[in-house]
Amino acid sequence: MMKKLIAIVLIMSGFSCAKNKETKTTTEPQQVVETKEEGKKVLFVLTSHADLGETGVKTGFWVEEFATPYYFLKDKGFQITIASPKGGQPPIDPKSELPDFQTPSTKRFNDDKEAQLQLANTLVLENVHHNDFDAVFYPGGHGPLWDLAESKVSQKLIEDFYNANKPVAAVCHAPAVLKNVKGKNGEPLVKDKKVTGFTNTEEAAVELTEVVPFLVEDMLKENGGIYSKGADWSPYALEDGLLITGQNPASAELVSELLVKQLQ
Repeated sequence: MMKKLIAIVLIMSGFSCAKNKETKTTTEPQQVVETKEEGKKVLFVLTSHADLGETGVKTGFWVEEFATPYYFLKDKGFQITIASPKGGQPPIDPKSELPDFQTPSTKRFNDDKEAQLQLANTLVLENVHHNDFDAVFYPGGHGPLWDLAESKVSQKLIEDFYNANKPVAAVCHAPAVLKNVKGKNGEPLVKDKKVTGFTNTEEAAVELTEVVPFLVEDMLKENGGIYSKGADWSPYALEDGLLITGQNPASAELVSELLVKQLQ
């Protein structure tokens, strides 16, 4: 009888060990699996307008103002989607491709086939929704003065981002896109907010004061913005709540830095 009891105990002990081993092998893989959080998503909106008024000269977006924030954000793990009013390839201001205006970011873009392919296939602006992104960034160039500044689609998109507590950033001429954007109170979004943008003196220096449909500095002031600026062509950016604006091409990185801080 004692022998039989000992045998039963040994059998039960062996079953218990086998069960523990089985449990251990099934739980160990779960312990080493890591869930990596998906990078936050930023929508870039570029102009589709290519004509510099009635001059016969071509314009578009300024490469540095796109490339600098593009790589600044991408290198930090942000996912970038690009849209434009017409979709497809947005026009690049030919002057921004001249040797005098090349920077490390533009040179990197010139060698980046993947980024060039993404740029050539921008989404149609009316098909994007603020719910799919964490922030929106508008690079400048003279083009936005004609199309994005007057676009009701862009206007609503910015209002949707802002009202959803998501940052809105724009650099150089791109603060022009705020021209008709309203706050929840029906007043201009920029009213009583610290803002900057391409200065009247910078516009005069490139001899386009009489060509552009309006001056960015004047428009921001007329809409009640608390406008300020740095020295012409020097980096200068302002943040007022969710609204981030930069003065000129040299300010693109400063705007990017402020945007990243808000998204972290």
